[in-house]
Amino acid sequence: MTSTLSAPAREVPQDRARPSTRRSRLWSLVSMAEVRWAAIATALFLVGAALHALGTPPPLWWACYLACYAAGGWEPALSGLRALREKTLDVDILMIVAALLAASIGQVFDGALLIVIFATSGALEAFVTRRTADSVRALLDLAPEQATRLTTAGGEELVDTADLVVGDVVLVRPGERVGADGEVLEGLSEVDQASITGEPLPVPKTTGDEVFAGTLNGTGALKLVVNRAARDSVVARIVTMVQEASQTKARTQLFIEKVEQRYSVGVVVATLAVFGIPLALGAAFEPTLLRAMTFMIVASPCAVVLATMPPLLSTIGNAGRHGVLVKSAVALEKFGTTNLVAFDKTGTLTEGTPRVAEVELVAAAGLTTEHVLALAAAAERPSEHPLARAVVMAAHEAEVAVPHSADFSSTPGRGVTALVDGATVRVGSPVLLDGVSPGPAQAQARAVVSHLEEAGRTAVVVTVDDVPAGVLGLADRVRPGAAETVAKLKELTGRSPILLTGDNARAARRLAQEVGITDVRAGLLPADKVAAVRGLQADGHRVMLVGDGVNDAPAMAAADLGLAMGRNGSDLALETADAVIVRDELATVPKVIGLARRAHRVVKANLVFASTVITVLVIWDILWILPLPLGVAGHEGSTMVVGLNGLRLLARAAWRKADQTAG
Repeated sequence: MTSTLSAPAREVPQDRARPSTRRSRLWSLVSMAEVRWAAIATALFLVGAALHALGTPPPLWWACYLACYAAGGWEPALSGLRALREKTLDVDILMIVAALLAASIGQVFDGALLIVIFATSGALEAFVTRRTADSVRALLDLAPEQATRLTTAGGEELVDTADLVVGDVVLVRPGERVGADGEVLEGLSEVDQASITGEPLPVPKTTGDEVFAGTLNGTGALKLVVNRAARDSVVARIVTMVQEASQTKARTQLFIEKVEQRYSVGVVVATLAVFGIPLALGAAFEPTLLRAMTFMIVASPCAVVLATMPPLLSTIGNAGRHGVLVKSAVALEKFGTTNLVAFDKTGTLTEGTPRVAEVELVAAAGLTTEHVLALAAAAERPSEHPLARAVVMAAHEAEVAVPHSADFSSTPGRGVTALVDGATVRVGSPVLLDGVSPGPAQAQARAVVSHLEEAGRTAVVVTVDDVPAGVLGLADRVRPGAAETVAKLKELTGRSPILLTGDNARAARRLAQEVGITDVRAGLLPADKVAAVRGLQADGHRVMLVGDGVNDAPAMAAADLGLAMGRNGSDLALETADAVIVRDELATVPKVIGLARRAHRVVKANLVFASTVITVLVIWDILWILPLPLGVAGHEGSTMVVGLNGLRLLARAAWRKADQTAG
């Protein structure tokens, strides 16, 4: 019923929301100061050019051009002056000086054109950065501003979600968004948590289940206790990590900025030489000054500087949109250079939750598989142990009718006991066999336990009136797509991934065989994992470690790149990792590697293109006469080209092509 009705219900609002989404994006664009000033400068330039062409009095079109100077040039001029105050020379100031010098010799049209193109180029860069930032801020908008808090007296009060503290009890009515991370105390409902986990269908939630801020409640009411403050919620941590990414810069960018400062000084010195030497040799003042200004413009490294960050920021934004949050541009570069991937086992290649894989019967009891599973589920249903949930879930999936139980009790280390249909049913570890009478049934049960454990299963014994009835083999289920991911990573990096796990060798080898990994290192303590990573690095590998637990954090820190599974990952793993897979989809790992490598290629292409354009224009201006408008158009045009080229990596098509590259 849910799967039949939920799909149309989700599609219709999305279609209806598209015009609103477009208006929102347009408003977001208009709200950017850089875009507004660039638009005003362009409009003033066009009006001035029209008045100029119509032959109106010069004061009119001069006024428009000078207003264009002010609108498009005040911000870069201020930025350049601040840089000069810090004893650095900014590219912005070079552009402003060139434009003012053009106006001083009557070439106000050329100077205004330079201002317009430079302002438009800056607006483009700001737009690229805003697109990435918007995808981050959208996460914050998921959580409602207010929530209904229940008072100790039994009343209700409407409070800001930011004021909720751990221990507060909150009521979430049908159709409302959850205001805080918490645990369900009472109620039954289905929660759409696709915004956080990426799950396509609503997830049933009942007592004891965790819910996340920003998810959408279904038709039932839920009473939950807040277990994380607003600043520590899943959505807040996601936002923090991505914001850190936008504030960091890759080594390539830092290198370019250092070169830019020295290069700008060189441009000033060369410009003075281009102006002073011909003038000293008797050249006319005005054409010499015009050539020097043209040289200053075309030699400025604007396009080179813009070649790096837009592709990297666009890639970070695209990856974030698909559930992989990269903390820094440096980490993104490491994605592109990774040549070996190491996986943790539990919670990474597997789902981290046990499932009943098989049910082995003990012949002496004379019961069927369904009967043994029903009795085990009935006894385990009151228990909160993970294995108990696995048994109950297995009965539910097998559509076995589970009878009622009574007199439930639990013994740590042994298992549970309950009265089911008049019989005493015990479910627990193999130590239960020590309490049954010796004989063929006990011997057979021990043999089954040994067989299951040799196969890497967790054995759970079921006895009825102290007679062994069956043994359940539980195992952690492999994540969907794990084998395909391993194969794609092998193709991308040239070497099969390796498995580093603290689990026993039998379980590790069994999993490795399922997913196609041949290099297995089991029984590792956290320090052993670090040593293994160091050894791989010593062999010349650039290692990415994918994990989820506290025990993986030291190895993540030691690896060239740490990648955490975000849904059930520990706080320490999330903090230590360089990137987080929010939706726990392993298939995104090769996709991000492919996209990062494409970003690296785009950066190289941008640098080659920008450097070539600068070289051609400089040689043209030195050996021949390069018209100022052509120089401005060539230089700023190349800046816009590299910016747009980097912006392409934000497109959904870029993600699809990365997937094709990975495949």
